[in-house]
Amino acid sequence: MPESNELIVEQIQIGPMQNFTYVIGSASTREVAIVDPAWDIAGLLEHLNKKDYTLTAALVTHYHPDHCGGNMGRQNIDGVAELLEQNPVKIFVNKREASGMKKVTGISDSDMVKVDSGDTFDIGLINVEFLHTPGHTPGSQCFRIKNTLVSGDTLFIDGCGRVDLPGSDSADMYHSLQKLKGLPDDTLLLPGHNYSSVPNATMAETKSMNAYLNVKDLETWQQIMG
Repeated sequence: MPESNELIVEQIQIGPMQNFTYVIGSASTREVAIVDPAWDIAGLLEHLNKKDYTLTAALVTHYHPDHCGGNMGRQNIDGVAELLEQNPVKIFVNKREASGMKKVTGISDSDMVKVDSGDTFDIGLINVEFLHTPGHTPGSQCFRIKNTLVSGDTLFIDGCGRVDLPGSDSADMYHSLQKLKGLPDDTLLLPGHNYSSVPNATMAETKSMNAYLNVKDLETWQQIMG
């Protein structure tokens, strides 16, 4: 994705599960953060170096290994642990996700910055707001940067994250989706996977095609989702 004025936003599809990793940052300072670094850490760092970016942080939406690294089945996925070895930065995680992040990736408390919903972080001249959106995992979070939302596995363009996994919660997901539904229509949605016919869309477009955002109440939601 192109740079727009001060905000750098790059959407990079990576790995066999159609994950998106994002680079967000400040065009004037060239400082960036990487969102959900996994699968090919060396390649991602090489990309940042070619762009003359300075990596200042890693932001993680949730602790599943395809987003942050670790063991998945019999596969070991590179992620934040390998990033810290090659380019040490703080890993920003929701405080409810910290214990899971340590277990999955092997990083320590001192490697993490534990944030809560409404906290903010500056990358150069760009401000990032953390939004706690539980459901897929207890500490799932989204990142709001101006009118851009990086949504991880909470909200896809025509779906949402699974709620049948350990730690997931169907009712929490319903309330998180209702929160995101209230964002301005011109908000650009950047999901955690390329699961749709387009890689990104506005919230207005998303609401028009995503049935999960249009369930009328929690009772109906739980009948559908279990």
